Amino acid sequence: MAKQQWKPGNMLYPLPAVMVSVRDNEGKDNIITVAWAGTVCTNPPMVSISVRPERYSYHMIEESGVFVINLTTEALTYATDYCGVRSGKDVDKFKEMKLTCVEASQVNCGMIGESPVNIECKVVKTEKLGSHHMFLAQVVAVHADEDYMDENGRFDLNSAHPMVYSHGTYAFYKYYPTKEALFDALTDPYMEHIYQIYDQIVEEFEKLSASDQTRNMSDTSSDGMEQ
Repeated sequence: MAKQQWKPGNMLYPLPAVMVSVRDNEGKDNIITVAWAGTVCTNPPMVSISVRPERYSYHMIEESGVFVINLTTEALTYATDYCGVRSGKDVDKFKEMKLTCVEASQVNCGMIGESPVNIECKVVKTEKLGSHHMFLAQVVAVHADEDYMDENGRFDLNSAHPMVYSHGTYAFYKYYPTKEALFDALTDPYMEHIYQIYDQIVEEFEKLSASDQTRNMSDTSSDGMEQ
């Protein structure tokens, strides 16, 4: 089996595309879309996110020492993409995306009400690694939407069609119990809905001039989201 050797780079895909809500010391809320996020420890529960220090939201996390990771879904596709290409310096992302800002219980920060899972985090260490600085944080509370509880009282995130990010594109997870169910889904209106969401994102990008996209890179990296 032939292999090509490439220069060192980040090829760990797919990744969860999450919206991170932040708040500065003056009470201003913002949302950044992050792909460089992950679990780092079970006990105590800890996570990390990596953000470029020149991004608008970086100083907000640095000031407050807290943030909330909000998991994303198919229904949040447009908002997730928008929060990755627009700067909080210019727009109120909660307002523009019609997202509900819910007060967190353990940290002074807003959560996204439409997200199925909200993870409250307190920064315990900042590692200045290079292009990105990693915020290592302890999880202090988790909120799960009751709409995704199944008949046995178990949380079923799969039913929300969670989103992942891979090489500049988004994908969604949907569980099919049998091959027949998967075959039926290929002609399901759900798939047509996915294409409509993608077309909507492409149309929005076309509306932005090249200069506008460049100006708004303060919350996003070159591939369309803060990593």
